[in-house]
Amino acid sequence: MATSIITIDGPAGAGKTTVSKLLSQKLGIIYVDTGAIYRGVAFEIKNQNIEWENDSTLEIFLEGLDLNFIKKNGSLLLISSGRDISKFIRTPEISMLASSSSARPQVRAELLDIQRKIAKTEDAVFEGRDMGTVVFPEAEYKFYLFADLAVRAKRRYDEMPNKVKNINKVEQEMQTRDNNDSQRETAPLKPATDAIKIDSTFLTIEQVVEKMLRIIEKA
Repeated sequence: MATSIITIDGPAGAGKTTVSKLLSQKLGIIYVDTGAIYRGVAFEIKNQNIEWENDSTLEIFLEGLDLNFIKKNGSLLLISSGRDISKFIRTPEISMLASSSSARPQVRAELLDIQRKIAKTEDAVFEGRDMGTVVFPEAEYKFYLFADLAVRAKRRYDEMPNKVKNINKVEQEMQTRDNNDSQRETAPLKPATDAIKIDSTFLTIEQVVEKMLRIIEKA
């Protein structure tokens, strides 16, 4: 494993993606959005109309899955069977399906290899929900980023290009996802026992990153 692995876990809307990207830029290492991998699985489940709750169907689907990252201009693109699907995986529908399907042990086991292979060759910031607890329990630096639900919902709502949904609907869906992620039996969303918790409710992205950099530089 590479010497500098930083994990940033937390619920949706806490600012993980923006923080992780900026932190990786400041440190000169790559950023890996592990949630994108699960979204990629969800995208292909929907695209191929897979009955993913059926164990045998899911196993056959996962065996045929060709999902990986390629590095381009310092960023990682998500590739499925040779096709860049990065721009198709950010819809609310795919987000909810990713949350549900990622609870299946077969899915998580299959995708662990992709994440750990990257860590063997690259210093990186890994963003997700179980990076510090399951995927990289020996990571050098672990952070858990969180914020009040209403604030997270407003952030996600503001990011949506098409604001047909009302903000109450966004908050309800986010609460549902929080419950799904934290209550699942396999790799539930929770901070690692040795993770440094940062409440981003009243902090800017830059302030969060500065906090992380101070901790990393002190070590």
